[in-house]
Amino acid sequence: MNMLDNKVQIAPSLLSADFSRLKDEIQRIEDAGADLLHLDVMDGHFVPNLSFGLPVVEAVRRVTDLKLDTHLMLADPGKYLEPFKQAGSDSLTIHFEVRDKEAEISALIEQIHALGLECGLAVNPETPVGALFPFAEHCDLLLVMSVVPGFGGQSFIPETPKKVRQLSQWLDENDLDVPIQVDGGVTPDNAATCTDAGASSLVAGSAVFGAPDAADAIRRLRPQAPPPAHP
Repeated sequence: MNMLDNKVQIAPSLLSADFSRLKDEIQRIEDAGADLLHLDVMDGHFVPNLSFGLPVVEAVRRVTDLKLDTHLMLADPGKYLEPFKQAGSDSLTIHFEVRDKEAEISALIEQIHALGLECGLAVNPETPVGALFPFAEHCDLLLVMSVVPGFGGQSFIPETPKKVRQLSQWLDENDLDVPIQVDGGVTPDNAATCTDAGASSLVAGSAVFGAPDAADAIRRLRPQAPPPAHP
């Protein structure tokens, strides 16, 4: 897939925002051209950190029309699907690793769709992307983690583009058009390796919220067209 012909979506991660100025921060990245807002919900069990929950999602929904791409890093996401819909989430991404049986993961995907929401399925860095194959045709998004979830300040795992390429090739071979998202440590320095491999959605935290010019940061994360050839 030629990512220059298909717009790469940039999803700034709210965790990197200044929470003392949350409304202004969201407006800033919305004005800068963000395509959606990525909400990392951590429970202290599936991952070792806590982030935020339903009240923050509800507050964010009141101040933006951006799509709320909610990433549930929860040990038992099934309990919270309906509440996050009511809070204003547009899509819910769950992790493959939260269930041992394919039927249980499929049931969660069905529950999310039954709520009228888009469903994503994520794999951690240690999980082969082949784990996504049985579920791909039923998902609206496939997320490849490029850091270990739950730990801040990590560097982008350099093997990630190889996993993205493997997943992208498998999707092409099976005539499936499912967006691939990459999340963790994404910067302008490694974004192109992700999109070249087949990613069409990039989650970026400090690379956008921490940039003095968010619009320029978003532009630099997207694939750049080559300069025109001289005659």
